[in-house]
Amino acid sequence: MDKRAESVEIRSASKAYGAVRALDDVSLNVDAGEFVSLLGPSGSGKTTLLGILGGFILPSSGSIYFGGRDVTYMPPHKREIGVVFQNYALFPHMSVGENVAFPLRARRLPKSTWPNRVRAALAMVGLTGYEHRGIAQLSGGQRQRVALARAMIFEPRLILMDEPLSALDKQLRESMQIELRTLHKRIGATIIYVTHDQREALTMSDRVAVMKDGKLIQIDEPARLHDHPADSFVASFIGEATLLPVRRIDSCSVALGNSVLRSARAVPPGEALMLAVHSEKLLIDDGAGDGACNRLTGTVTDIVYQGESLRIFLSLADGSALSLRQPTYHEAYRRIPPVGGSLTVTLHPEDTIVVPRVD
Repeated sequence: MDKRAESVEIRSASKAYGAVRALDDVSLNVDAGEFVSLLGPSGSGKTTLLGILGGFILPSSGSIYFGGRDVTYMPPHKREIGVVFQNYALFPHMSVGENVAFPLRARRLPKSTWPNRVRAALAMVGLTGYEHRGIAQLSGGQRQRVALARAMIFEPRLILMDEPLSALDKQLRESMQIELRTLHKRIGATIIYVTHDQREALTMSDRVAVMKDGKLIQIDEPARLHDHPADSFVASFIGEATLLPVRRIDSCSVALGNSVLRSARAVPPGEALMLAVHSEKLLIDDGAGDGACNRLTGTVTDIVYQGESLRIFLSLADGSALSLRQPTYHEAYRRIPPVGGSLTVTLHPEDTIVVPRVD
């Protein structure tokens, strides 16, 4: 356990606004030094949960513990946490250095210690020498870094982040995701991060907590969450998956139309089942593949060039639609028939994911 990190325990936290339950009996443990993302669509409860952790929202029931201490009713300024907001919440009339030093001023730390700590915090986010710049002179990415430096300057053991990258363009956002991941490893603090972007959550997190309608649906490591979703909602929200209704034959096989698909995993019981097919898991059948793989044949309905990959859309005999991705290497087009042509794809039993359907 890193001495600069704080464990977090959420015990049966709920929040109601009249008849609306924004958060519904959520329990979650976050280890010291862990990076956990709260992922879900708008209205899933993730921002409400972050607000409760920060002390900005009081829970209707339940309790919050930091490092074993009950902080449920402790005001925000006494929780010693760093917070990075979606809109950065920087003071436009202050310089970069003054913004970063604000938490030191609020804590009434000796002014003589401010310059060295400001320089160290700015160096940590790659903004050495920016102390005297005005906020208006900065790009969106630089403002985001200033907000990070301000959150970290007093060395908090817990940092809360509320979609801090959402306002950035795609290229800068992806670059900042890697920088945040690297920064987390360097500072060792516990980070709880809110996002609606599943790729962002998978890129940065040690674990991802998927939320829906105020409930915690599943929490797991990114790879396991992607490959072992708890139900059709998680499967649809994580990765690029097509969900197709299937019929259970036995504990290791299902029927999709007239095709029988074997799964290396136990098929859940029940009649409301969905096959979650990730586009990157489907491979073009060239006749030399594993004879144990499941095969599906369809008609090519569209081919979309997307830079590093081609996305091929298929219509199966029963009308089901699928898509697969192929890297755009020099022979890629040779393997793909034109629109209207027939194409057979394979799906390994290990990648044949069957989940319960939820509304």
